Amino acid sequence: MLPNGKFLAFDTSTDTMSVAVTDGARLWQHTGPGGAKASTTLIPVVMALMADAGLALGDLEAIVFGRGPGSFTGLRTACAVAQGLAFGANAGAGVPVLPVDTLMAVAEEARLQPLAEASPYITALLDARMDEMYVQRYATNQAGQGVLTPLGACELMRPEHLLIDANTLYAGNVFDAYSDRLPPGLKRITCLPTATALLRLAPQLAASGQCVPAALALPLYVRDKVAQTTVERETAKAMKMLAASTA
Repeated sequence: MLPNGKFLAFDTSTDTMSVAVTDGARLWQHTGPGGAKASTTLIPVVMALMADAGLALGDLEAIVFGRGPGSFTGLRTACAVAQGLAFGANAGAGVPVLPVDTLMAVAEEARLQPLAEASPYITALLDARMDEMYVQRYATNQAGQGVLTPLGACELMRPEHLLIDANTLYAGNVFDAYSDRLPPGLKRITCLPTATALLRLAPQLAASGQCVPAALALPLYVRDKVAQTTVERETAKAMKMLAASTA
């Protein structure tokens, strides 16, 4: 299912970079390594897909990007590229930018999977490192309208604190990393925020006034602190060793 209109979308919030372009009828997409590599590969991939689609930046209705939460470096890359492309689109006002929550993109990616058909709720989970994960719950539209409604704000949570709901599908990239700490019995699907999910979300979000000028293409940081200090790492290591010795 493609949106009506011409959109460019990309997400670099995880270790996977996802880019997609649509002219409203056809789709061009690319998936590759993210992380630090995205800072050097994102723009060449974008320009190659735009050339394949026969589109100029000025033809786009919006530049859509995953604004976070996620990798600190990845989010900065996405914001900088979105701003640069939007400002460079033409000599006038530029192309509107559409920031989208990465957890909404995760939920949208899961929404079209067969396992989601009987689930009125999807909880998106992304690995936040430092023994935590980003969590946000969404209500799905079971009438097939492709609508996701956020239920509360994004939370930063330890895996063992996640609450189970039988009516919820849990989607994201945390199940292997925290397999021994997540509650048992989760109805789950492994997926990432993708550019194609961003494209499906774009028309509804754009129509509701979510587009912003390029200067406001800013990241969403749920955690202000992005790394532990040396003392904190050593303390955590010592606590784990102590716990293991007394188990």
